[in-house]
Amino acid sequence: MADLLYLAIVFFVIALILGVLGVRGAGISMDIAKWLIIVFIVLAVLSLIFGGSFHTFGI
Repeated sequence: MADLLYLAIVFFVIALILGVLGVRGAGISMDIAKWLIIVFIVLAVLSLIFGGSFHTFGI
């Protein structure tokens, strides 16, 4: 999951650099970063929910 967060940060930095330079493609990088962060958060929450419940039941 750390790879998703790393990629999100990379795309965010790319979007910032492109935005400062005035390139039109900066919005695409920002959208990719946004979706990677959303996927990371969803997977982290699912990991916390199901990881704890499997350990509780002894599976």
